[in-house]
This record gives sequence, C-alpha cells and structure tokens, in this order.
Amino acid sequence: MGRGAQPSASLLLFSLGLVLLYFTAGGGVAAAQKTWCIAKPSASNEILAQNLDYACSQVSCAVIQKGGPCYYPDSLVSRAAVAMNLYYAYSGRHAWNCYFNNSALVVQSDPSYGSCTYY
Repeated sequence: MGRGAQPSASLLLFSLGLVLLYFTAGGGVAAAQKTWCIAKPSASNEILAQNLDYACSQVSCAVIQKGGPCYYPDSLVSRAAVAMNLYYAYSGRHAWNCYFNNSALVVQSDPSYGSCTYY
C-alpha cells in the first residue's frame, strides 16, 4: 500500500475476524467471570475469628446472625467465609481484598447453599 492508501474491505474483515477469534477463544481480556472469596478450610480458628471481626467491622454481617439465612451451619469457618465474601464483594472483588493473611481463596464456583446467597 502506498502512502494514503486505504486497506481493502477484505483485509479489514479478516482483521476483525482475528480479533473476535482472539477474544472468544480465551485470549485477551477474559469475560467478566464472577468470583467469590471463601475461607481456607485449613485456616486456624484464631485467624478466622480475626477475619470475621474485621470483615464485620467493615460491612453488615446480619446474614450470619441468629435467624439470618447464613447462620447455619453454625461454624466459625462457615460464618467467616460468608463475612469475608461480603467484604470482598463490597470492596470491588479484587484479589487483594481476599487475602486475609493468606487464609482465604478466590473461587469461581458459587459457594451459595440453601437460602444462603453469596454475593
């Protein structure tokens, strides 16, 4: 092509096709995959209690209070996971908002159960 020449329509369509193929085949920017933050089952009760206290000092943890949809199972790891995810979601779902002193995991499968919905 000389200076000022326009690319042909077929070249533009071919280029557009490559770009679309790149993005739909998993390359480039991934589609917005929803993620959740949960407590590592191996985390100590001391760390989980600290995580629960911190998360609930930043966001409302009403869902894990007695009578709330996430009260059961009545375990520290379950309540901490719900609280940590509430904080993670509130803070923008950034990986660094799910660190909790290396006691949490970002997962791509919805951990919701029964009437307890993880947001």
